[in-house]
Parts: sequence; C-alpha cells; structure tokens
Amino acid sequence: MKMLAVLKFAKSLIFPRSEKKSSARKSLFGALICIALSIVPLIVVTSITSGMIHGMTERLIGLSSGDIQAYVAVSDKVSSLKNFEEYSAKTLEVDGVVSAYPQIELFALAAGKTSRTGISIRALPKDIFEKNQSFKKFFKVYDGSLEDFMNVPENSKIAVIGKKMAETLGVKAGDSFKIITTKSVGGKITPKLTTFKIAAIVSSGYQELDLLWVFIPLESAFQFVSLSNANYTIMINTKDPLSSDVVRVQRELEKYFDIYANVYRWDEVHESEFENFSSTRIMLVFVMMLIVLVACVNVSSAVIMLVLERRNEIAILKSIGASPQSISLAFMLAGGACGAGGILIGLPVGILFSVYSNQIVGGIEKLLNGFVRFSSYLKGNSLDSLEKIQLMDPAYYLAEIPVELPFSQIFMIVCATLVLSVLVSVIPAIKAGREKPLDIFRAC
Repeated sequence: MKMLAVLKFAKSLIFPRSEKKSSARKSLFGALICIALSIVPLIVVTSITSGMIHGMTERLIGLSSGDIQAYVAVSDKVSSLKNFEEYSAKTLEVDGVVSAYPQIELFALAAGKTSRTGISIRALPKDIFEKNQSFKKFFKVYDGSLEDFMNVPENSKIAVIGKKMAETLGVKAGDSFKIITTKSVGGKITPKLTTFKIAAIVSSGYQELDLLWVFIPLESAFQFVSLSNANYTIMINTKDPLSSDVVRVQRELEKYFDIYANVYRWDEVHESEFENFSSTRIMLVFVMMLIVLVACVNVSSAVIMLVLERRNEIAILKSIGASPQSISLAFMLAGGACGAGGILIGLPVGILFSVYSNQIVGGIEKLLNGFVRFSSYLKGNSLDSLEKIQLMDPAYYLAEIPVELPFSQIFMIVCATLVLSVLVSVIPAIKAGREKPLDIFRAC
C-alpha cells in the first residue's frame, strides 16, 4: 500500500462511511475525551506552578537578597553610617553593578497593643522604596504612606511593617510599638527598648517572605538600636540576575571586598528554597503525566476493539497485496489521531482555565462561603463568628495566582502526549498487521 492509501484507510477507521453502530468508535471517542480531560489539569498545574515559582523567585531576589549579597565583617568599614554608605557606594565602580544598598539585619522582639512577636529588623536607606525597582513594584501599601518613611526628619524613629505583623500586634499606621533588643552593660546582657512610630503597613503579596520584616531607616539603626548581634550586608543588583554575567560580577566583587566580606549570588543565598520549588514542580508534573499515561492506555484498548471490528477489511486488504507494515501503520495513525484530538480539545481549555484561574478560585470561594453562611443561618448560628474560607492560604502562597504560560513546556506536553498515544497503539497495530486472511475468512 502506498502512503496515500494508508492515510485513507486510517481515515476510514476513524470516520467510516457506514452509519452502523460501532463500539470501537465509541471507545476511541471515550479515549479522546479522557486524554483531553487529563491534559487540562496538566496545563493548569504547569502554568500556575511556573507563575508561582517565578513570582516567588522575583520577590526573593528583589526584596530579600538582591542579585548578589555581600556579608561585611565588623570593622571600621561599618563603624558609622557615613563609612558604611561610602563603602557600599564604591561597589558601583565594579563593572556590571547597577545599584547597591547597605543594610543592617538583626533579630529582635516587638511589642504592640495586643501581643508580642519576634521580628527581623532591616535597616535600609530611606529612599529604598522609591529607588529600588523591586521594592517599588512588589510592596503594596495597605495603610499609611511610604512618603512618611522616605521624608522622615533626622533623629526620628519611624518604621514600616508587614500587614500580618500589624494584625498580630494590633496596630495600624500612626500607632507606636516597641522594639526590644539586647545590649551588654558591664558584662551583663540587658534589654533595650525603643519606641517606633508606624509610617505604613505593606505587603509583598508573599506573606511567608515578609512575615517578620520591620523596615527602619539605616541612620536609626546606628542611633537607637543595639547592634551587638547585627549583620552588615550590601544588596547588590546587576543588569540581569539570570544571566551568566552574575558569576563574573561576583568574582570582581570578591576582589574588591577582599577579606572584609563574603560574597554570594542569589541562587546560593536561597539554594534550599529553589531546590524545594524545583522538586515540587517536578513531582506535580510527574503526577499529572501519569494521569495522561493512564488516559493514553484507553487508546490501546480502543485500537484493540477497532482491530477486532475491522478484521474482515484487514483480510480483504491483505488479500489484494497490502503489507503487514501498512496495516500496522494505519492503526498506529488512528491511535495517534485520537491523541491529537484530545490535545486539540484539552489544550485550549487548559489555557483558558489557567488564564482565568484567579476568577475561578474566587468564584469557588464565594460559593463555598455563601453555602457555609446559608447553612449557619438555617441552624440559627451567628454569622459574625464565621471565618472566611480561603482556598489559597496567603501564608504559603502569593496573594494572587500569577499565570505564566510556559510555551516550551506546553510544547513538550503536546509532543509527549502524541508519542504516548502512538506507542500504546504499537502492540495492537502490530497484531493487526500479522492477521492471516485465510484464518479470518474461515472464521466468517
């Protein structure tokens, strides 16, 4: 059989001219729907995880460490505000460095109106929320104004805190809270209390990241806070944190800092987080691909039924000279076409679900909360005490689902599905090619 004849026979297997009922056609259609239904969650999971990981990565790099982070040793380089700022500014002379922000980090205790909690103090330049693009892009103000932080007079004690911390401490913008650090007096460790006023309450959209952060001006750290256990770091940004040039910039900075600082790239600082992200994504995609594989097994069952229904046609074609390879190829094409049909249905639906995932999750949350409120109303319970159901807990996920369609991965999913559909059709197709016309005619 020529290739055109093989294609026509494969077409007749899927779309026969006769109108008689066919169990094999129903099986093929069922297998097609199964593949489509398995592709939808695979596309959604791939898109959402890619968007989530990208969003978390951007925040980790831009808000936490910068592209490169230098841990400066305690020396005359950081003995005063002026020395630290000048030492940090000189890093801009290194080729590839775009910006640098001196920072002091230390752990302390905060006391508000209702409770106390551990905090991570980050003392940064006052204009960080305006000059740093990541701070400007990701931090959303829920109460107060960042202008009060950026334009604070000298010797003023002012701070910016996270939304979750404000809820824990029971404070709002304009309120005061106490920061408790420790200092050594006469060889004894004693607490040091400093009262700060809240300029603004913010959130980066990733609660797990900014849960403990308290931002204060860099000068305030030198003036009012005990720095006995502080870490002096410099957040350094390059043109592109994902480029290989970051390694070169790191080496140049190591030469500049010499023995006074240890220099780490962002992927070294956040190594454990990114390993966790990667392993989670791989496992999710692996599980989803297993679902696709199970769906593709239905194609094999459908092709087997198709072979049984078309035994007479196989016998006739082989009697007039059709080769076993041609017969097998036609059935493999039928299996591949079933997979392709599933892709054509599942792919756009999966992309559509991914693009509107925020609206879908929000709609489901409203339905669940409405149902719970209605049930409570029928039972006569108070509606004020009900807690709102959240499908995406903001403590572990981003406030909104960032959708990112990874076209390279989607292309791999399409190719893998097609290959699997053809592979599961190989064994029944080969058996169809080995059918003996005389045995078939005798059985008729």
